Amino acid sequence: MSKVLLLINLGSPDSYQVKDVKAYLAEFLMDPYVIDLPFLLRALIVYGFVLPFRPKKTAHAYQQVWTPYGSPLVHTSQKVKEQLSALSDCPVYLAMRYANPSIQQVLSLIEKEHPDADLYVYPLYPQYAMSTTKTVIKEVQRCFKGSGTLYQLKPFYNQDDYIQLLVQSIQKFMPEKVTRLIFSYHGLPERHLKKTDPTKQHCLIQKNCCHTPNEAWQTCYQHQCLQTTKAVAHHLNKPNVQVVNAFQSRLGKDPWLKPDTKQVIQESIQLGHQHVAVVCPAFVTDCLETLEEINMGIREDFLSQGGSIFTYIPCLNDQENWVSLLNDWAGVPERFERVD
Repeated sequence: MSKVLLLINLGSPDSYQVKDVKAYLAEFLMDPYVIDLPFLLRALIVYGFVLPFRPKKTAHAYQQVWTPYGSPLVHTSQKVKEQLSALSDCPVYLAMRYANPSIQQVLSLIEKEHPDADLYVYPLYPQYAMSTTKTVIKEVQRCFKGSGTLYQLKPFYNQDDYIQLLVQSIQKFMPEKVTRLIFSYHGLPERHLKKTDPTKQHCLIQKNCCHTPNEAWQTCYQHQCLQTTKAVAHHLNKPNVQVVNAFQSRLGKDPWLKPDTKQVIQESIQLGHQHVAVVCPAFVTDCLETLEEINMGIREDFLSQGGSIFTYIPCLNDQENWVSLLNDWAGVPERFERVD
């Protein structure tokens, strides 16, 4: 049986024009794994309160990071796909969870060109979350019509080979004078952790839940983020650099994971850290949340509040060793699990 590799990233509007951003936000926010509310309530929020106002602001943000090749996330993902194709013995495809190229479009092409192939899906998210990994796999299951077997890459938040790449990347981009390294992960509402807890009795219920072994860890986004930071800090071995966790992109009034990245930036200045660095290990590809929110917005916050030097550490993007690792994983059956 032949094998096909399918990389799947978040996605991006087709352009930074308001109409395209509005279409993208509608698809994204109406995903029941993103705004996990009943359909009618979700539709009321999205179409009644978000889409009439937010697209213009978001379009401006996308315009700040747009490249001559279009979306930085899509363009970089395409480069990864091309480089992986050159390395791999398997056909390689790329899809986006939202907008284009869509999962349905790409699966239709795969089924036409490789109707009997087993499909190995790479959700390009190190940590598991219902709004990332789960929604990708659910959409693939919905659209997959091939006769082969479906497999997904397991979360790789604590895999030694991945951790070593993160360490090398941080070492490459972080200046020696940095005194505080902030790991800024994409935030989630706390209820998402409770919903993905198979026991319904551990996450955010038990004291020190992220440090008390439990089967919930297999799908706990917060635990997996903390483990990524712990592993990277250990191998980085910078005793003079304070390492802290934070969660960005908070939206709405519901409780979200803490601490908030903006608050950590304020705290950094209050504690006398004049040179900080920020890395975003919830992403493998630079996107709006890293390029605009962190490298522009958070940078401005830090400098305007009295900070001296702000360093943003890029994602792995299309680094050769990252693409090589994706290729290596294709040959390791244990890195994948069957999707039934």
